[in-house]
Amino acid sequence: MFSRSVLSSCRRSPRAVFSRSFATEVQPTESAPSTSSAAPLTHPKKISRQSLHTAIILNRSPLITRTPTPFEKAFYSYQARIHRALHNPFPTEFYFKQGSPLETRFTIEEQRRERKAFGAPFGIEASEEPNEAAELMEIAMRDEVDESMPRVHDADTKNDLKSLNRRGQRNLYLLLKTQEDGKDVWRFPQGSVEKDEFLHVAAHRRLDAECGRHMDTWIVSRNPVGVHHPVKPAVTAEDTKDDVVFFYKAHILAGQVRPDPKRYQDFAWLTKGEIGQRTDENYWLGVKDMLSDF
Repeated sequence: MFSRSVLSSCRRSPRAVFSRSFATEVQPTESAPSTSSAAPLTHPKKISRQSLHTAIILNRSPLITRTPTPFEKAFYSYQARIHRALHNPFPTEFYFKQGSPLETRFTIEEQRRERKAFGAPFGIEASEEPNEAAELMEIAMRDEVDESMPRVHDADTKNDLKSLNRRGQRNLYLLLKTQEDGKDVWRFPQGSVEKDEFLHVAAHRRLDAECGRHMDTWIVSRNPVGVHHPVKPAVTAEDTKDDVVFFYKAHILAGQVRPDPKRYQDFAWLTKGEIGQRTDENYWLGVKDMLSDF
């Protein structure tokens, strides 16, 4: 009974149930101007691929400590005097036999250290009875005075830029001399990255290829320490790939560099200040923060 009443009502007013009409595409009217023909066709801009390179900052660490400043010397001397004034006396009777040559030798050495820290004795009269054993030991020890080796190497006096012994107090970095666009250029050892090759693997390969295998080196990390975007010359075409250079830090432990003479004319171990004098401004601004100031 209920179904018959529903069907009869639908027959009488079909719009009562299906009152919601479906959405249709809006047709453009004659008054609205068509802009599809007026808009110019634009092609997507070509994205140039980047050419990846790896460079190695090969470092020779300092060989000796830095020369202290006058203030540092005065501070260390003052601390040494305080230490000698407050330390407990050394029990010579426990370690040396009384009157033995070893006791005499230790006494003479202790007097030398005392004079070095506090100066010559003041207001003390010399003993009337000279100690012959002490005098003989003093004469025998004159040639045994410890003398420091010179802090300036022969490579510094000869200005040998290829020697690893120069500037022992400073960090040295390897630079290679090559030609780019007909000009002599100093730069770190670098080379291109092959397809599907990791950056740290490329750094190991380029270090052997650029510097030879006659040295013992250690690349610090698999991660680069910096990146540099060289400026392209103005005469190059627009579709030229942009160069990106990733820098890796390495240390030389033994041996010497032997670069390929066909590709490189010269090499040098330079400090940070000397690198700034030999490289161009753009390259120097890109690498100067990766180098140590000392």
